[in-house]
Amino acid sequence: MIPMPQAMFDIYGLALPWGLGFVGPMPLQGWFTADGASWGIVTYDDEANVFGCVAMRQRVDLVWTKTLEEFGFASLELAHERLCLQLVEGAAREPIPSGVGKRPYLYKPGKKKSSNLFKQLSTKRREMAAWMIGYLYYALPKPDANWVPDFQGENLHTRLWELHLLACFREQGRHVSQEHSSPDFHVSNRMGESAWIEAVTTNPSLRYDHATTYAEPPPSQATEQCLGEAAKRYAGTINNKLIKRYHECPHVSGQPFALAIADFHAQGSMTWSRPALISYLYGFYATVHENEGIKTAARVNVSHLLSDKAIRAGLFVNGENNDLSAIIFSNGCSIQKFGRVLASAARTGNGYRMTRFGKILDRTPGALEAFDFCLDVTSQEYRDLWPQGYEPWSAELEVFHNPHANHPFPKGVLPEATHWTLECDELQCEAFYETQILRSRTLVQRASDTPVSLENLISSTEAREQANEGWIG
Repeated sequence: MIPMPQAMFDIYGLALPWGLGFVGPMPLQGWFTADGASWGIVTYDDEANVFGCVAMRQRVDLVWTKTLEEFGFASLELAHERLCLQLVEGAAREPIPSGVGKRPYLYKPGKKKSSNLFKQLSTKRREMAAWMIGYLYYALPKPDANWVPDFQGENLHTRLWELHLLACFREQGRHVSQEHSSPDFHVSNRMGESAWIEAVTTNPSLRYDHATTYAEPPPSQATEQCLGEAAKRYAGTINNKLIKRYHECPHVSGQPFALAIADFHAQGSMTWSRPALISYLYGFYATVHENEGIKTAARVNVSHLLSDKAIRAGLFVNGENNDLSAIIFSNGCSIQKFGRVLASAARTGNGYRMTRFGKILDRTPGALEAFDFCLDVTSQEYRDLWPQGYEPWSAELEVFHNPHANHPFPKGVLPEATHWTLECDELQCEAFYETQILRSRTLVQRASDTPVSLENLISSTEAREQANEGWIG
């Protein structure tokens, strides 16, 4: 058995039903087998002064299942001896339970044509991201029958968003179930709070190849960026879900219901479209004016989006959508995100260097502009941006609350997200993480290549080639 560093337990632990949420016995030490088929931990309950052990093993279809959870051992050695009986190198994988269908293999090509982006996951450059994606897929409670064909085809980004959400939920120690075909997730905490969450993505009116299309620059005008095509795509996507009336399903009725949305309406649009979502939800946006060298922020109220059709702004303020409790959002869902989290936790790029650059929110009182950053994701400086010592899944996760919701979204369901609430007609922010990256890109180089700086990265040929190989988020 191979000893498991603490940060890597936070990766492996995402396969547990409650993720990283422990009560009583806490993880003490962990191990995994070299064949990748099993891992386990010894736990310790300091109040009872006893040890325990938990083992996770793969079934023959690679799905993770808990095969051992015992407590009451008098010493770490006794708990470890019990765990060793489960973590045997080369042992046959667990059988599939009777009545449970075999889960399709994620990376075995199907009959339909695979997308170019899916094919990129077989390259060395994407190896860490591909492993992380596969691990989370086999940790999903109950993916639907179309999951793998969608992922291998043109809807890879939609399924990637579901995996990103699963990682966010379990990172925060939440129980995730998929007992119903819709909404996608039921998420609950140990205090009894829960919510139903449906995942959705904005998509282009004309499909594009995510692997070969260059990232588009953001609109130059604030009105277009906040009220233009991006806002229109958010509005259309959200309303297409609202007309399905998930809140009226018998298993959802009377409970909080939220839509979790990620933006893929244009290549790279997730890095700049966040203001459009806020404008559509609350009916205003902010601009910065400069007078005699002094910059000030000004609020601009709006009633409609820039569209041929009369699309009203202010989904959450007109009192007509009270059955929608909140919108969950992240501008960080990308293949690169999956590689970065694993690389920063493992402290290695496996022969590659991942350099993330972009804008970080300046929390200085009165600050109106973000500041630039450019860091190797395995560096101490980058990992120190977060208390875990690595990039968390929930770093970019935000919850925009509906002030008129019939069933408000409990903040305790997602305590490590950034929560936005409308109070006295002003948006108020409650952030779990001090560091909030507003937008970023990630460049992957061979470790032997010369490191890049912020100044030469933005205009470099290699950066443009990277943008042409897939999402940079």
